[in-house]
Amino acid sequence: MRIKIGILLLTVIGLILVYPNSAHGQAVNNAQIHGTVVDPTGAVVPGANIQATHVATGKVQSTVTGSSGDYVLTNLAVGAYSLEVKATGFERYVQTGIVLQVGDNVDLGVTMKVGAVSQSVEVNAGTTMVQTQDTSISEVIDQRRIDDLPLNGRLPTQLVILAGAAVNFVPNGGDLTGSKNYLNSVTISVAGGEANGIEYLLDGADHDDPFSNVNLPLPPPDALQEFSVQTNGLSARYGVHPGATANFVTKSGTNAFHGDLFEFVRNGQFNARLYGAAAEDSLRRNQFGGTAGGAIKKDKLFFFGGYQGTRLRTAPGTTTSYVPTAAAIQGNFSALESTPCLSKARTLKDPFTGGPAFTGNIVPTTLLNAAALKYVTLVPSSADSCGKIQYGIPTPQNEDQFLGRMDWTINSKQSFYGRYFDSDLQAPPVYNPAGLGLLTTTAAGNWERVQAMVLGHTWSFSPTKINSAHL
Repeated sequence: MRIKIGILLLTVIGLILVYPNSAHGQAVNNAQIHGTVVDPTGAVVPGANIQATHVATGKVQSTVTGSSGDYVLTNLAVGAYSLEVKATGFERYVQTGIVLQVGDNVDLGVTMKVGAVSQSVEVNAGTTMVQTQDTSISEVIDQRRIDDLPLNGRLPTQLVILAGAAVNFVPNGGDLTGSKNYLNSVTISVAGGEANGIEYLLDGADHDDPFSNVNLPLPPPDALQEFSVQTNGLSARYGVHPGATANFVTKSGTNAFHGDLFEFVRNGQFNARLYGAAAEDSLRRNQFGGTAGGAIKKDKLFFFGGYQGTRLRTAPGTTTSYVPTAAAIQGNFSALESTPCLSKARTLKDPFTGGPAFTGNIVPTTLLNAAALKYVTLVPSSADSCGKIQYGIPTPQNEDQFLGRMDWTINSKQSFYGRYFDSDLQAPPVYNPAGLGLLTTTAAGNWERVQAMVLGHTWSFSPTKINSAHL
């Protein structure tokens, strides 16, 4: 009962009707097929039964042609399909090798041959996906390129640059990303657009940081099916950011079990030394995890999950500070009379009375502030006569990303999916009372967590009406 109520609620919230003579309205993370069915003379064939079957999951979606012979199959998951057309008085038409990518809206016209339905015409060659309903310029980065192309830090946003006319761009001031955003957020300008002008979508849901409109963290490459980057004449259904739309789709389970395990290691044991450098770089980064997907019930219920852990350690940069010397703590500032520590000599005077200078720059201990003396015990001492100390503050980072997805073909008319993604970054502040003490407090810590969930329900009321709800 709860499941039925939940599905009904999703349906009511997302009441969007799509008719077969329309080529619009599909969810942005899916694809769509439309076309016209004609006989050998070019006359339209109304009432033909159209059926598209998703090869990996066996999910079937069907419709019938209208009076004008047109049909639309919308809200199709990305992947390989077979298309079957049946009509009285004509041979059965079957076409395989149809591969739909994210955001596709392709025209597949069908010419039927006169004959019995028991006979069939099979087209096995791959078909060219021609889009006539979308004027935007689009580039799809498929799963093979996501998996095979090297990525520094395994950040999928680096592949957005492959879309063309896209460059990493830091605006004046560079204030679009920083401590107020997730660490991996990027600023990319597409076709001369603003650096935060890209609309990021993940499984059809908005995936932008509302604070500065940059991207939220994306799942690791192993959990992504594909993505597209569209620009220049975007459809109104994107209508949020003017620069471009980066549309990412996560993997889902199939009837065949699939998964992987991985670990990527970068440290001085493997890295070549940069030309002219005295040693290998100090970066130590481990990224490990895996994915798994399959069927809980064949053709009905599917699962997919993934995890990636990142552990980053690197030798810190050198920081220079000046701390009170042992003599200064006793009130002896005689080093200030000479120039090794200062650009010119200084003479100390009583700050309370403005009276005569202290002889030899030696301040009576009775005038030293007790709180200040306590404070300096929390910083390290220096053997340098001027109090100079050089040190490095470590900045370790740990990141854990989890993704889970379920796809459910409820029946021939209804389907449901849900996806949850959690990205948790921990860069704790450092405090070492036995070593650098309060000097380490200049490095702020950073704990960031992003959680994103999307639910989708599709209900085909009839061959001519379909409702798609997304939360």
